[in-house]
Amino acid sequence: MIYRAIGIMSGSSLDGLDIVFAEFHENGGKWQFEIRQGDCLAYPPEWRSKLEQAVTLSAREYQLLHTDYGHYIGTRVNAFIDRHDLHYKIAVIGSHGHTTFHIPERRMTGQIGDGAAIAAETGLPVVSDLRAMDVALGGQGAPIVPIGEQLLLSDYRYLLNIGGIANLSVKGNVYRAFDICAANRVLNLLAGELGKDYDEGGALAAGGVVLDALLEELNALDYYRLGGPKSLANDFGTDTVYPILKKNGGPVADQLRTYVEHIVQQVARALETDAGYGQDDHQLLVTGGGALNDFLISRMKEVLKLTVIVPDEKLVLYKEAMIMALMAVLRWREEVNVLSSVTGASRDSAGGAMWLGTQM
Repeated sequence: MIYRAIGIMSGSSLDGLDIVFAEFHENGGKWQFEIRQGDCLAYPPEWRSKLEQAVTLSAREYQLLHTDYGHYIGTRVNAFIDRHDLHYKIAVIGSHGHTTFHIPERRMTGQIGDGAAIAAETGLPVVSDLRAMDVALGGQGAPIVPIGEQLLLSDYRYLLNIGGIANLSVKGNVYRAFDICAANRVLNLLAGELGKDYDEGGALAAGGVVLDALLEELNALDYYRLGGPKSLANDFGTDTVYPILKKNGGPVADQLRTYVEHIVQQVARALETDAGYGQDDHQLLVTGGGALNDFLISRMKEVLKLTVIVPDEKLVLYKEAMIMALMAVLRWREEVNVLSSVTGASRDSAGGAMWLGTQM
């Protein structure tokens, strides 16, 4: 069976809206994929500001933003379809939305970007609210990409995604995954102090020095002592980590260098929770915007006891959006798309609200 779907992802780093057209082949339970087209659409300043401020809004204004953002996504998808001549080729859209509140201990998670609005704009079936069912079942609702990693990237024992938050997946007798630490969200905030959207290639960090006292304080944060399953809200980077960096001070280049080292050390600690780490010639597949940070990747290759693989740029940039498309396909098939072994929920689930944009 062949499925053609669009996946949409807005990450916590706010670098833009990722839209992917992917083709999936399923034969006897075996899945293959191809990313056919992908765009990362930078947010206009007004939309970046709206998303940054979403958690401060009144209930009324928050709901209006939820609706407005859904219509905005829908118009961006329509433009994507026009640009790549995809009319009448799309079976379903999977939209992650943009995470605002994530409080799994209260069985609540919030992603804005109304699925009904997207369906109304595009006239296509849309699956949204992909984390909600898992959280309702007592899970962390994160990470949710391991179902795609399990079905599509099973050759790798370890998979690391470095976006606004870094998360790790470990394939074993039981598939495990969890958020490691804040990543690009913090690095981008620091680069912004120097008038840059991000530290291209990690060049600024490479010119700095490690601030030992700062590194020690970062590594002592309570989250790192928790066992899995565990997940991080977007505000961990902005409200917990960034103030520590500012309190300690020092040149921005040194703060960047120190935070790169912090990410590397926390990735190493996360890998060490797996009994097989360092014993065999395993590979670590690295995706997400952080995979393009040459200095960060070079430090990982120096420190980690395995082979670090950065794949082709399409997979680096669009893996998560592509898996949103797969999750929508699985939801359409009424099959499991969130793994309880990863999230700690009471059972696996077929998550997502479905909106039929087609006229009946």
